[in-house]
Amino acid sequence: MEYGAERRRLRVFKMRGRRFRGGFHDFVIRKGGIMLFPRLVASDYAGYHGDEAPVMSGVAELDNLLGGGLDRGTSTLLLGPSGSGKSSFALQYVMAALQRKERALFVTFDETKHIFRKRAAGMGWDLRPDIEAGRLILEQVDPAELCPGELTGMIRKHVTEDGVRIVVLDSLSGYQNAVPAEQFMLLMMHELLTYLNQQGVVTILVLAQHGLVGPMQSAVDLTYLSDTVLVMRFFESGGKIRRAISALKKRTGRHEDSIREYKLDHRGIRVGPPLDEFQGVLTGVPVFTGQVSRLLETRENARSKR
Repeated sequence: MEYGAERRRLRVFKMRGRRFRGGFHDFVIRKGGIMLFPRLVASDYAGYHGDEAPVMSGVAELDNLLGGGLDRGTSTLLLGPSGSGKSSFALQYVMAALQRKERALFVTFDETKHIFRKRAAGMGWDLRPDIEAGRLILEQVDPAELCPGELTGMIRKHVTEDGVRIVVLDSLSGYQNAVPAEQFMLLMMHELLTYLNQQGVVTILVLAQHGLVGPMQSAVDLTYLSDTVLVMRFFESGGKIRRAISALKKRTGRHEDSIREYKLDHRGIRVGPPLDEFQGVLTGVPVFTGQVSRLLETRENARSKR
């Protein structure tokens, strides 16, 4: 056994006469005895071969941005600065799933359940009926108290026993506090995401970036583990702070290469048309090019008529 400030791990080196699972396994000592969480090996579980329709968000412009929605058995990373609306977009997919009578799991590391429900109510979503009916499972996790293996076991339990079809982890910045070693976190996330994908679950990961406007940095790079990456940015225009969203990656199909503005208010999420008259939106200080674009288009049309 190995002990540390943050976690306890057990490893079996030898067992005569029968097979055993190698590697390290987390365990905790609590009232009543020891709880052991076997290491997750995604290859032990059958792959998802369903042919279901993509998961829609309920916001037509967002679904168009993603080429028709999110495919089941894939993971999506919501990337952006604090306050840009990442959790609200994740909750939008959860609310759409609840309307389809599907069960959802929302794991929050950074907010209490009370604040989470209050923030959702501010956008016009009443979570109480779905929570009381068991359709929405809201888990508030303290990274200092929950070891990585226990978190994985909790998610697996809700998927296998409760039939959860969508899982949100908000945010991975909080999860990283439970797994200080970056390489170990990447390995655990790889196994967890592979397992969820093979169960046909739609997984949404929220990751906050350092900074508000301009260059952004992430504490850990999870873009290569995710099938889809949505990036959110603040930008300044007309003396106001505005928000923009773009899909940088989608492994399982097409997506728009445009950048769209969006707003968050008591009516929920509203996504606008592509910002095709601006350049440099993702830098935070865009340049309006609409007049130049229209002039070039006029010249091109005149040439084509000659």
